[in-house]
Amino acid sequence: MPSANVELVRSILAAWERGTPSPAEWAHPEIEYVIVGGPSPGTWTGLAGMAEGFRDWLGAWKDLRFDVDHYRELDDERVLVLIHYHGRGKASGVDLGEIGATSAQLYQVRDGKVTRWVSYWDRERAFADVGLASEDAADSP
Repeated sequence: MPSANVELVRSILAAWERGTPSPAEWAHPEIEYVIVGGPSPGTWTGLAGMAEGFRDWLGAWKDLRFDVDHYRELDDERVLVLIHYHGRGKASGVDLGEIGATSAQLYQVRDGKVTRWVSYWDRERAFADVGLASEDAADSP
């Protein structure tokens, strides 16, 4: 049975798929949002900062959507999510599906709120940062 943290992260991503995300419900007021790599890397703090960083990132893409490949609980606070993105770059026209855009997101949860959200453009970087070999990353704990 998935933990409360995995269920929280699933509910966040399900809300995004429906187009109804509400960070006030799940994000800590001082959340740290980090984008590692890709067209708009950076770090933002707080709900307004997260919204700004996410808006900038979303603004680079047309018809962006995603499929979750796997949820992995790393420990009592961290959940790693493996994702495939689909869509096109607004400026470049690059098709994310054609280039096999696989990424990862790391959520740190304390007391039912996400305190840190790291979005990795490169899965291998995410695996290295959390101490997993790529062949072990999708294994269930």
